[in-house]
Amino acid sequence: MTATTAFYPIGIPGQPWGAPERAQWLARQRVQRSHADEVLARIDALRDRFDVVQYGQLDYPSGQYPLLAIRSRDWDEALPVALVTGGVHGYETSGVQGALKFVDRHAAGYAGRCNLLVVPCVSPWGYERIQRWNALALDPNRNFTAGSPAPESAALMELVQPLAGRVLVHVDLHETTDSDEGEFRPALAARDGKPFEPGEIPDGFYLVDDSENPQPAFQQAVIAEVANVTHIAPPDAQGRIIGSPVVAHGVIEYPLKALGLCAGITGARYTTTTEVYPDSPRATPEQCDDAQVAAVTGALAYALAHR
Repeated sequence: MTATTAFYPIGIPGQPWGAPERAQWLARQRVQRSHADEVLARIDALRDRFDVVQYGQLDYPSGQYPLLAIRSRDWDEALPVALVTGGVHGYETSGVQGALKFVDRHAAGYAGRCNLLVVPCVSPWGYERIQRWNALALDPNRNFTAGSPAPESAALMELVQPLAGRVLVHVDLHETTDSDEGEFRPALAARDGKPFEPGEIPDGFYLVDDSENPQPAFQQAVIAEVANVTHIAPPDAQGRIIGSPVVAHGVIEYPLKALGLCAGITGARYTTTTEVYPDSPRATPEQCDDAQVAAVTGALAYALAHR
């Protein structure tokens, strides 16, 4: 694909945004759904079975949001920890709803086997606005770094820091959507003053492994579980998915920590980032949620059997 100077309605092509452009972008964002109704209410319904903790709060002029995590009620310091995160990109709906569905339907079955920590919606401001970035026009999933300027990322890192060395598996739930190509990647190019390079959205589910700690058998166990629910993305004509070489069926690799990605925050032995394709004509919203649930249960089954 060749780079283009595709029009984006904010900024001057070739020039990174400053404060005025970021303010212009923020003014365009609109609340499109309710975090309170679709996320907080579902978490509240789980309080009789699990512990719910508030680990922070977002305080933006355009919205204030509690940051909530769900924990195993009988937390046992002798057991390994499993971390599930969703909604790092707020617009990726099945990551949030899949995490909640997993807790509701499956989490109790892990009592006495591992401690579960589930953060269903890392970016509630983005969830309400169906937006990849936060209110500062920052991508939380590139800002899991020391001194992070993204409050969503900083709060989650502070939550998991006391668990350093004890997290066995971390599953970070994401989606790849048509809007990535139509809105979010053009916005990124405009924000950074770079040319936009068109890409191709894969039709199907895939995983991102850690190139610094590859776990191919673990990834394939997750793929096998998800394949019972929805189709796995094939490589493109160049043998790639979203520009990265396919290293195994439905799997690509990124250097998680170097890129500031959520799945790199714990140093867990087993990590994966799921990518569901909700715009496929072959997948319903329920299938997308169920694919996320299958990824979590498949990851936990493998990790607990290979401690």
